[in-house]
Amino acid sequence: MDDSRTAFAQLDQITPELRAMLTSALDRMAADPQIRRVRRVAWQALAPRPGQRILDAGCGLGEVARELAAAVAPDGEVVALDLSAATVQAAAQRHDGSPVRYLTGDVAALAFPDASFDAVRSERVLQHLAEPDAAIAELVRVTRPGGRVCLIDTDWESLTVDGLPDELVATMREAVLAGTRRRGHLPEMGRTLRRRLNRAGLADVTARPVTLCFPDQAATAAVVPLFNPQLPRDPGLLPEDLWEDWFAALATATAREDLLVALTIWVTTGTH
Repeated sequence: MDDSRTAFAQLDQITPELRAMLTSALDRMAADPQIRRVRRVAWQALAPRPGQRILDAGCGLGEVARELAAAVAPDGEVVALDLSAATVQAAAQRHDGSPVRYLTGDVAALAFPDASFDAVRSERVLQHLAEPDAAIAELVRVTRPGGRVCLIDTDWESLTVDGLPDELVATMREAVLAGTRRRGHLPEMGRTLRRRLNRAGLADVTARPVTLCFPDQAATAAVVPLFNPQLPRDPGLLPEDLWEDWFAALATATAREDLLVALTIWVTTGTH
């Protein structure tokens, strides 16, 4: 994979301070009730069973891999794979003794034989890839015939906000989505997963939208970085001339209890 095309490929090069901030953000996201609701839907779709071998591609800090390991124990195994060696190391440091193997690897070039796994999942990874269909082909390749592939990803274009000036929200959305595409990311990824799995040759493909709803800025900030006032000022995320107006408007809407934010994440599953 060309490391220049995605910020996630640069995680091993960031400063320890920024890495600690990212780890904290991942922990907050994993604990968020809305994200846990998405993961329950994905769990039901994947239906892990004792004795299975499962790949968690893009495992982050490994919390889902360890939950899956409890479901496949005692004879099964979960492989927790991430592109970032630092992230894999952090995940391994949290190992709880369950049957999880932590590996560094590229989801677009998996170092596993064909039909290596009974089930595969990948959560909020494909949106960051320049060639997501190549990664999907790899995930399908390593899944045994009859096995399940479960992909979870965000439709950032579904982001809606109430309680802020309409013009400010429209300007923010345009700037953020344009910046996202310039970096090679695909903000619409979630809603495209169904056709991508169909084209990859999977059967019985189902797509379920899970709408996350946040009633205040603090709740939103755990999942949507743009709402986090502690975020480092990055003109690639939000133009410099919008920064002050954006967070001032958020503070006002929060104080008035006017703020409401919604975002859709898609859980899409098929059989190989």
